[in-house]
Amino acid sequence: MGVAPTIQHRPVMEQNICALLLHDRPAIYVDCTLGGGGHTSALLHASAAASVVIGLDRDAHCIAAAQQWGAPWGTRLVPVQGDFRDLTMLLVQLGYAQVDGILFDLGVSSYQLDTASRGFSFRLDGPLDMRMDTTQAYTAEVLVNQAPAEHLQAIFRTLGEERWAKRIARAIVTERQHTPITRTGHLATLVAQAIPRAAWPSHLHPATRVFMALRMAVNDELPALAAALPQAVAALRPGGRLAVLAFHSGEDQLVKTYMRQEARGCVCPPQLPQCVCGRQPRLRLITRKPLAPSIDEIQDNPRSRSARLRVAEKLSSEE
Repeated sequence: MGVAPTIQHRPVMEQNICALLLHDRPAIYVDCTLGGGGHTSALLHASAAASVVIGLDRDAHCIAAAQQWGAPWGTRLVPVQGDFRDLTMLLVQLGYAQVDGILFDLGVSSYQLDTASRGFSFRLDGPLDMRMDTTQAYTAEVLVNQAPAEHLQAIFRTLGEERWAKRIARAIVTERQHTPITRTGHLATLVAQAIPRAAWPSHLHPATRVFMALRMAVNDELPALAAALPQAVAALRPGGRLAVLAFHSGEDQLVKTYMRQEARGCVCPPQLPQCVCGRQPRLRLITRKPLAPSIDEIQDNPRSRSARLRVAEKLSSEE
């Protein structure tokens, strides 16, 4: 596989996450998005002795790297290849009925962005891949070259919030009729040309939103998150905390809606004079509003600028 002993990862808002997620006793934590291990390593360093951190990732390269850089931690680090939409099953397989803290650091890792052969970046020319799990068949190349224009337009508009979605989709369909689009550089140039020069974002590459949307579609990211959140809450023991770091407005909105619903409990229609569902709150919101990186962190790590952190605590059934 040719994996380096370490994969560089600059964890975003690690001090906030450690302060809000960790207990002052030995505990079990799950980092559902291991990546380069930045947050996992921070949790290991900051947690009480004998605490265990389970690191999940769909990317076999990240797991192989963690087995190397994490060797000094011994049994305190448990790297596991898997999709967090299968969180319940994975924890059962590991023998953990409940855990004390769960972290989701959503989006793509710096390692994946900075590795041209993975095809995530518009800055580096590589194969148009974008798979987090390289064993899956569905790639960005398949999507870009086979999806109807209407489907591409919907992806760019809903996942990328791209104003020029229709023009970009048409440009892609026209181009692929003559030449297959197989490289990230080819697609990035095509997207840039489809957007009027005067409308290019001042602080972003013009292909940024399209690449993000394609990555989210290829990896089915929003449905995976929607499936994983209830499993995460179920896996927490009372007093355990769920922390979600989102970089996309759609992800953050999904997390916000879910956490607020679980903190409210009742799902009765508002027109009913009193609750008849009997559903009790399962979460207490620790962050009423999302936390954002400090100005200093954004200056030091520009990739953190869109991060939003939400944290909630599992209630006991008696509360």
